[in-house]
Amino acid sequence: MSILEIIIALPLIAALAVWAGAPARPVSLGATFVNLALVLFATVQYAGKTGLAFTNSRPILENPAMSFAVGADGVSLILALLTTLVMLAAVWQIEDRPDIFHIASLLIGGGALGAFLTTDVFFIYAFHELALIPTFLMIALHGRAEPAQRKAVAWKTTIYLGAGSLVLLAGLAWAVLEFSGGAKLTFDLEALRNQARLTPLPVDKQAQIYFVLLVGFGTLVSLFPFHSWAAPAYATAPTPVAMLHSGVLKKFGLYGLLRIALPLLPQGAQVPWVQNALLLMLLGNILVMGLVTIHAHRLDDTLANSSVMHMGYIFLAFAAGTDIALKGAVLLMFAHGVSIALIFGLCGRMRNQLGTLEYSKLGGLAAHAPAFTVLFAFGVFASIGLPGLTNFAGELMIFAGSFAGFKGTLTHLHWTVILALWGVVMSAVYMLRAYRGIFHGGANTGLFMIDPALSQRVPFILLATTLLVTGCCPWLLLNLMKTAL
Repeated sequence: MSILEIIIALPLIAALAVWAGAPARPVSLGATFVNLALVLFATVQYAGKTGLAFTNSRPILENPAMSFAVGADGVSLILALLTTLVMLAAVWQIEDRPDIFHIASLLIGGGALGAFLTTDVFFIYAFHELALIPTFLMIALHGRAEPAQRKAVAWKTTIYLGAGSLVLLAGLAWAVLEFSGGAKLTFDLEALRNQARLTPLPVDKQAQIYFVLLVGFGTLVSLFPFHSWAAPAYATAPTPVAMLHSGVLKKFGLYGLLRIALPLLPQGAQVPWVQNALLLMLLGNILVMGLVTIHAHRLDDTLANSSVMHMGYIFLAFAAGTDIALKGAVLLMFAHGVSIALIFGLCGRMRNQLGTLEYSKLGGLAAHAPAFTVLFAFGVFASIGLPGLTNFAGELMIFAGSFAGFKGTLTHLHWTVILALWGVVMSAVYMLRAYRGIFHGGANTGLFMIDPALSQRVPFILLATTLLVTGCCPWLLLNLMKTAL
C-alpha cells in the first residue's frame, strides 16, 4: 500500500468514525495531525527526485481502463501539504458545534487530497465532486445568514459549480476519447499524456478542447465571468468550510489545468483566440473584482471578493505558459491557500465575539487584542504581496515569467501584465484600509474583543509561520518542482 492511499483514506475513515458516534474533536484532530505528519514525511522523502513517486495502482475495469491509481510529484505534494495544513486549522476552529461540522471538513479535505494525489482522470474528477457535496450542504444548513438567504446562496453555488462540472466532464470525456488511442479507452493520465506526446492532435482541435476545459475548470476557480457564486458562498459558509473551499478546493481547477489541460493540449493553449479570451477574463478577475472589493462594506465581503480577484494572477501564469511563470503559479496557489485560510479563520473568530463584520461598527480592536492584530497582519500583508511572505515570491515569478523572452515589442500578454499590476495597488488599498479601520483608532460603537486563548491561536500561528518560512525560503517549495512544467 502506498503512503498516498493512507493519506487519502485517513480523513474519510475519520469522517465515517465520527458519523458512527466516535468523539468528533479528538478523532478529527488526531486524523489531521497524523495526515500532516505523513505528508511532511512524503515531502522530505521526495526531495531531490523527479517524476511520480509513491505510485500504486489497483485495477477496476479493463475497458475502459480504470484504476484507483495514486502517485505524486512536487506539485501534488505542495498542494497536499496545503490541504493538510488548512484542514488542521479548519478542524481546530470547530468548538461546541454539531458533529456534521467535523464530518464535512474531513470530507472536503479528503476529497481534495484524493483529487491531488490520484492519477486516474475518473477519480480526479470524482474526488472533487465528493468534496463539493458537503460544501453545498453546510452553506444551506449552517451558513451565516437567514435561512432563506443561505439556501439561495447554496442553490446559486450548486447551479454554478454543477454547470461547471458538467462542462468539465464533457471536456474530459472529449480528451479521453481523442487520446486513448485505438479501440480501448483509458482514464490513466500518464498514458493519455504519453499518447499526447507521441501523436498530438491538430492545433485547432487542441484549442477547442482546451477552451472547454478552461471554462469547466475556470468556473470551479471563479474565473470571470463565471465568478459570481464565489463571494456570497465564502461570506455565507461556516468558517471551516470557507477556509477549506477558498484555501484548498478552489485550487482543484488550477491543478486540473496544470496537470491535464496543459500537458495534453500545449499548442491549443497558445492559439491566439484562446489566449485573448483568457487574457480578457483574467483582467476581469483582477480589475473588475478589484474595484468591487474596494467598495465592500463588510470584512467577509472584502475577503471573499479578494479571493476571486487573486485568481487572476494565477490564470496570468497559464496565459504566459513559461516554466518560471507556472512554477510561480504553484507557489502562489500554496501562498493564497494559506493566507486566505488564515484570514477567514480570524474573521470567523471576530464575528463570533463581536456579532458583526461591518466596517462602520468596528475600530480600535488592537487595544485589547494585540496578538490577534499581529496574526491578522500576516494575512493582510501576505495578501498584498509584501516581500518576505510567500505571495510575493509567487507573484514576482509570474510577472517575470510573463516577460520571459521579451524582444522589445509589447504583445497582448505584456499589456495585460501592465494592467494587472494595478491590481497589486488596489489590493493594497482595500486590505490596508480595512486593517486600519478595524484595528486602529477608536471603537465606533463600543465593541471590543480580546485575544483568543493560546491553545486557540496555535492553528493561526502555524499558518502565519508557514507564510513567513516559505516566503523567506521559497526554495523549500521550488526545489520540489525540479522538472519543467
